[in-house]
Amino acid sequence: MINNTLTIQKSGTHEIIIKKSRFVTTVSRIKNEQEAKKIIAEITDKNPKANHNCFAYVLGDHNDIQRESDNGEPSGTAGVPILEVLKNMNLRNVLVVVTRYFGGIKLGAGGLIRAYSNSASKAIEAMGVVKQTLKRAITIEVNYNQYDKLEYFLKQKKIPVEKPIYGEKIQIKIAVADDNLEDVMTSVNNLLAKKVNYKKGQQEIFEEPYQIQNKRH
Repeated sequence: MINNTLTIQKSGTHEIIIKKSRFVTTVSRIKNEQEAKKIIAEITDKNPKANHNCFAYVLGDHNDIQRESDNGEPSGTAGVPILEVLKNMNLRNVLVVVTRYFGGIKLGAGGLIRAYSNSASKAIEAMGVVKQTLKRAITIEVNYNQYDKLEYFLKQKKIPVEKPIYGEKIQIKIAVADDNLEDVMTSVNNLLAKKVNYKKGQQEIFEEPYQIQNKRH
């Protein structure tokens, strides 16, 4: 996986109604095409009375795999708009399925494009987006009288901190990118007069909430 990728924060569903038609959107994280196809099949089975189950998904570090389906809607009015939302938001490894229950009022090609695009956008916004960043885990051990000062520093620097472990001393785990590691630890050492122990861990993927600006149709 490449660094600084975007994906959804959680899987879930979101519904909107447009001119009496129900658009129920399911957003899922996926790892491969087999998983995507399984989810699409499950949604189709669970909605036997739905008129359409249109979908799009992107997979791979560079969105190497891109698939979409209008599932009976006029060509280019459903799958492509959903896919464009995923691409405009630069999301990876995400599946969006929009299940439509026709309400009796035809929307026309332009109306369908807007409906499917908005359904996908609003569902993704409801689920949230995260940035996946490769960082190194660092365990820091400090005395109790040092903790408040360290906590304030890390908060000011917006460095993610896991829940502290309280023992003879306080242990906290932070996540820092390798190219910023030396500066951070130098600052911590200076802050605490070098009375601090720390241990480098492995590189891990950390997820942080991300506010995305998407283009709407």
